Amino acid sequence: MPVTDVNLDPDTIHFIPLGGSEEFGCNFNAYAYKGKWLLMDCGIGFADHRFPMIDILLPKTDFIEKYKEDILGLIVTHGHEDHIGAVPYLWPRLSCPVYCTHFTAEVMRRKISEFPESKDMPVTEISAGKRLDLGPFELDFIRVTHSIPEAVATFINTDKGTIIHTGDWNLDTDPAMGKPVDPHAFIKAGEKNVLAYVGDSTNAQVPGRTPSESLVEAGLTEVLKMQKKRVAITTFSSNLGRLKSISKAARAANRSVCIVGRSLKNMVGAGMNCGLLDDIPDFVDEEDLDLLPRENVVLVVTGSQGESRAALSRISRGEFKGVSLEKGDTVIFSSRDIPGNEKDINEVKNSLIASGITVINDKSAMSEWGVHVHVSGHPCRDELKDMISWIKPRIAVPVHGERMMTEAHAELARECGVPHTVIPSNGSVIALDPTNPRIINHVETGFIGVEPKRLIDTDNTAISARRKLQYTGAAFVTITLDQRCRLVRAPEISTLGLEEADSDDMEALNEDIIDEIKDTLIDINKRDWGNDHIVSEELRIVTRRLLTHIYGFKPQVVVHLVRSERS
Repeated sequence: MPVTDVNLDPDTIHFIPLGGSEEFGCNFNAYAYKGKWLLMDCGIGFADHRFPMIDILLPKTDFIEKYKEDILGLIVTHGHEDHIGAVPYLWPRLSCPVYCTHFTAEVMRRKISEFPESKDMPVTEISAGKRLDLGPFELDFIRVTHSIPEAVATFINTDKGTIIHTGDWNLDTDPAMGKPVDPHAFIKAGEKNVLAYVGDSTNAQVPGRTPSESLVEAGLTEVLKMQKKRVAITTFSSNLGRLKSISKAARAANRSVCIVGRSLKNMVGAGMNCGLLDDIPDFVDEEDLDLLPRENVVLVVTGSQGESRAALSRISRGEFKGVSLEKGDTVIFSSRDIPGNEKDINEVKNSLIASGITVINDKSAMSEWGVHVHVSGHPCRDELKDMISWIKPRIAVPVHGERMMTEAHAELARECGVPHTVIPSNGSVIALDPTNPRIINHVETGFIGVEPKRLIDTDNTAISARRKLQYTGAAFVTITLDQRCRLVRAPEISTLGLEEADSDDMEALNEDIIDEIKDTLIDINKRDWGNDHIVSEELRIVTRRLLTHIYGFKPQVVVHLVRSERS
């Protein structure tokens, strides 16, 4: 059973993933040493059908809040939502300094402007090649390539050795933004004492190397030139490198680019403020779209994961004012499907196809034309081998991926000669002992759901009740009794999700429920007449039993018991 508190040996470094292990999203990691804590990333995840009325999930902070006075800082490795998105929501519970690179800080400040409780968050900018001293941890930040600017790996230096927390990365030799990875910093660390490597497992099952972003620019250019009407491209809002590739491809195809979607516009604003988009043409305003021929426009829209309120979903339903797609237009998914989102994505694709719109993704583009319209931002197996050979860690701890991915990463590390591997789940307390690394405990973890007006633990009974209502419906029975447990008036019955098509059938059902209630009231023991809980529970059980017999499943039943003073 997970615990809510731990007794840690202060002379051993411990690693505790509180989110992002055996799953995608909600990355949230903690290191403990000498009674102090260092946090790495704090991101969101996407909710699914298990969480009605919730779109976004946050990692649960209950465990680490107990140690908030000893948290030295939160390092945000890059600006993707699954690493940064939860910070404004959860910072009031952590109240610690936040450290990130210049571009990531710009993204962060735009986020916290919408969260009054986080307006005083101290955000300190760090940069690759610089050192940050935080108590028992000395941190070096090393530039890595990824599908967002200014991503960094973190060297956590201690008197027990160095832990390399890679964050998200790949070895793109021709990135759209920034320089390629310089292996020398990693090789230099490997020549000393790398205690542990905590690394990205997303593509650990994929052979070879991740293709370069430059291939996407070339592929999009070719595909755009073949399209005759309006084109919309959807990608992750934070992928500024992809936006740059799209802009260059659009210019080569004699098209102008229009940005559609709030999160995408915010990210573009951050990129412009940081001077990262100075070398691309100006974007077209949505208001000016009708001034341009449809064949000379590329829309870049949010919603690559099928989010119902994102721009692409709304456009596919004809609900986005001023922006439309029609028969003969094309939508390019320049993104990957995050596991769990496939159903929502396919709903959007089906809606588009039903409207006569052509849908292209990387698989279809490769199949038909042999070009890429998307590449991953994560390392494949040969890149992982390079990293492991450079740093020569004693311990490999695969994170950031589902179990099959972390298992594959661990196996690869063993093949590369790493002496020890530990595969964590969320809440694993891992002792990074150089001779005997192991999971010594499990702490409580979970999710917090973001509702329109509040945050709520996803294990709250309200969520489970909503989930049950999705599948079983409900019956509500109001019963007025006197003090001797006799009916004062006929019970009032209403249902949700159980209504019969024929009103006579519904009336017959209500009569059957009333008959069962009357029989049950007769059988209730005299000593329990005045006990509202016992009486209402007996009536709830008999009503549910009858409905279960009729429908073959167990609807929710709520009994409202009203007492009359009449005896």
